[in-house]
Amino acid sequence: MARKRVPPSPFRYFNSSPEVIRLVVMMYVKYPLSLRNVEDLLAERGIDVSYETVRFWWNRFGPMFAAEIRRRRVERMRACTHWRWHLDEVYVKINGEMHYLWRAVDHEGEVLESYASKTRDKAAALAFIKRALKRHGSLRRSRPTGSDPTGRP
Repeated sequence: MARKRVPPSPFRYFNSSPEVIRLVVMMYVKYPLSLRNVEDLLAERGIDVSYETVRFWWNRFGPMFAAEIRRRRVERMRACTHWRWHLDEVYVKINGEMHYLWRAVDHEGEVLESYASKTRDKAAALAFIKRALKRHGSLRRSRPTGSDPTGRP
């Protein structure tokens, strides 16, 4: 029987503990502080960290923490009965070029997933929709605004 491999910790090559790294990144993201302000606050608590280290940790671990927060938020919201999401297709300009952008958006306007392509590729769009359905569950039907209960305009 093959053992399930545990992915290595992203903190394994750092001398600081994961709790300190998480505290530093969250302080910088949550509050309107500069890198040097975070360095000063940590120095008051007895943690000697340079502002460049704060910047490096923010660049390295910020997206990971944001994805974790987003995933937990979606799990909590899915437990609510009023949670729903929809697909959105937009033609937008990215770096001066027009692209098709497909997004999975929840009822609060939070973007769950997105996919951009230069051409309107049906196969890629279907793959995106299938992936979104697998991750976020089926789409719940919602009535268009301004319609009667039967769904007629």
